[in-house]
Amino acid sequence: MTIDYQWRGALTDPELDTLHAEGFGHPVEPGGRLARLERHSLGWVTARRAADGALVGFVNLAWDGGAHAFVLDTVVSPAAQRQGIATRLVAEAADGARAAGCAWLHVDFEPHLRAFYLEACGLRPTDAGLLAL
Repeated sequence: MTIDYQWRGALTDPELDTLHAEGFGHPVEPGGRLARLERHSLGWVTARRAADGALVGFVNLAWDGGAHAFVLDTVVSPAAQRQGIATRLVAEAADGARAAGCAWLHVDFEPHLRAFYLEACGLRPTDAGLLAL
């Protein structure tokens, strides 16, 4: 399968809502994701199947307006997983952050994603804190 990756690629709310629901295993929750992306994100990366343009992957890159960028919502359609798409999404996001002048790329993840982010994507572990609000 040939995949096209694009920094700040065009999106619609319905396709992003559907991909998010498929990838994270919850019902489709329409809610203006695209407006939030445009308002709060440094950028995002889309992965589209070249044959038909279907959205099969996405990652959001939030930031602090300066040196720090944050990976959020890395998601690949279940039918397209295990093909390196998520790894490439994170790499493209890192390139976008670097091009914007960021010095650091952060990601929080659940334990089952440790090998993906640390081994496949090349991030290194660090101490961090979290407060549930």
